[in-house]
Amino acid sequence: ENAENMYFFSELALTLNEPEERVAPTDSRLRPDQRLMESGRWDEANVEKQRLEEKQRAVRRRREAEAVEALEEGKEYEGYIPLWFERKVDAVTGELICVYKGGYWEAKDKQDWSVCPDIF
Repeated sequence: ENAENMYFFSELALTLNEPEERVAPTDSRLRPDQRLMESGRWDEANVEKQRLEEKQRAVRRRREAEAVEALEEGKEYEGYIPLWFERKVDAVTGELICVYKGGYWEAKDKQDWSVCPDIF
């Protein structure tokens, strides 16, 4: 109903970005730039988006510097390790895939997000 006014998106597509309580602080629905954009505050959203992107670049530069330092010292460097997924090679396709490794739902039940990085 009323799809022509909603860019012909399905009901599912329209609700994918709806806020949800008790999610991880890293949930993309919590992105402050996105929330500003959705409320029509375009200029503020753009400034916030640029701040977030620079924050991401700074983290990447720090990781790259740590990798170089580890290499110079002859040490192993693991780099970024996803919290809830692990990378594996699909046995059938040979493609690199991400497989859920557990922990998210338990953290959500306990509301213990202490392992989550500050990405926003």
